[in-house]
Amino acid sequence: MSNEDVASLLSVVFGETRSRLWSALEESRRADLGPILDTDTSDSLTQSKESTTTPDIIRQLHDALDDEDAVRVAELVASATEHDLADTLEAMPDPGRRELWDAIPDDKRTEVLIWLDEGARASLLAGMTEAEVVPLVRDMEHDDLVEVVESVSDELADAILRSLPKDERANMEARLLYPEDCAGRLMEDEWVAVRADVSLEVVGRYLKRLGSLPSHTDGLMVVDREGHYLGKLPVSILLTRDESLQVASVMESNVDWVTVDMDQADVADLFERREVASIAVVDGTHKLIGRITLDDVIDVIREEAEAPLLHMAGLDDDEDLFAPVLISARRRMVWLGINLATAFLAAYVIGLFEATLQQVVALAVLMPIVASMGGIAGSQTLTLAIRGLALDQITTSNTRWLAIKEVTIAGINGLLWALVVSFIAWAWFGDVRISVVIAVAMLLNQFAAAAAGLGVPLVLDRLGIDPALSGSVVLTTVTDVVGFMSFLGLATLVLL
Repeated sequence: MSNEDVASLLSVVFGETRSRLWSALEESRRADLGPILDTDTSDSLTQSKESTTTPDIIRQLHDALDDEDAVRVAELVASATEHDLADTLEAMPDPGRRELWDAIPDDKRTEVLIWLDEGARASLLAGMTEAEVVPLVRDMEHDDLVEVVESVSDELADAILRSLPKDERANMEARLLYPEDCAGRLMEDEWVAVRADVSLEVVGRYLKRLGSLPSHTDGLMVVDREGHYLGKLPVSILLTRDESLQVASVMESNVDWVTVDMDQADVADLFERREVASIAVVDGTHKLIGRITLDDVIDVIREEAEAPLLHMAGLDDDEDLFAPVLISARRRMVWLGINLATAFLAAYVIGLFEATLQQVVALAVLMPIVASMGGIAGSQTLTLAIRGLALDQITTSNTRWLAIKEVTIAGINGLLWALVVSFIAWAWFGDVRISVVIAVAMLLNQFAAAAAGLGVPLVLDRLGIDPALSGSVVLTTVTDVVGFMSFLGLATLVLL
């Protein structure tokens, strides 16, 4: 984007979004933008730079609540942004969370609710009555309201929908029919569309009659008479070109758009790759039905980055750090049970060699080393493979090369550490046979770990199963079973 486009964009976005966009710019770009920013935008960015940081506000609010200093709490709440208050609520256990919520004025509560993550929002709404929730949410934009409706009970969701005007209720019910995590759930209903066959002068008069633009408007949508999407008219072009020109002659026709059923992760990826501020949403007939802005996808980008880490630990995307104990315990219980089942499988393999372990006690001492080294090596490969799949870097054309690379790495590291461990085992127990057994077993398990670390996520992805969610459990099972089987099996052959 040109400096003029960026300046125009900064002038139509506000608050946290404006600050994030400004922070993302390079220092040299900011210096170039300084002289062309309007006064209000420049002043707001200066004030944002000088304001108290979010961690400071969170800490001060915590201290004031702990000291039961109601006056100080009120002062901090009044000066804090809605995003700061949402961050503070997320960082508090339930009793303090409710206390802070009660101190937030009504005119800030709706925006705070929008900024909250799903887990904290659901926890907070669960303690409210219908009379408290409905006035808070019924004026939300529909993309935000969808998230709220899905985080409350069915009874409360029905009450929220009943409170909406008939046309808005129909819109919401249609949105809720879209698949979860698709563009249709994310899109906004407010945009300005103009026809391609009118002049810029007509567009200017039309905008003056409107009186205001939807937030985050960096351009106008261009459609034909039937509403089919044709392109985009940037605000900068509208302001700088001859008014007699037709929209069709100056609009950007080679622009990106997304279908209503596109996955939100793909939408976020498109924003990152194209560096755009907004994208049109079209239906199956290419009619314009909404738009998605950078502000809408920021949370999606963050969630996509966090999800693999949470899934690898067997946690939900919406896990609330300060959720009630029983709720958190129930969510984590399933994967603990699955892990227990795989642990019994490893124990069964060990039991097959009970006689060997009774005769050579040293094997019991060294056995965990083989499994542990395999597990670590496999986790490294698994993490890289999951990241590669998430970023669409792994394809059928490069899988073979990647497999050869990982096996080669396993051979190099396996041989190196097998020699180290075999020397330690020989020095410890004085038996060269034990040192040979553990060296060979460790090398074999390194190869198994590399194969599983790459193969498991590829197979799970092909089956439509999230590899970040179950890959680590399968990998641990493979490295434990192969490690114990190879070590104890070789020991039985060599030592007995």
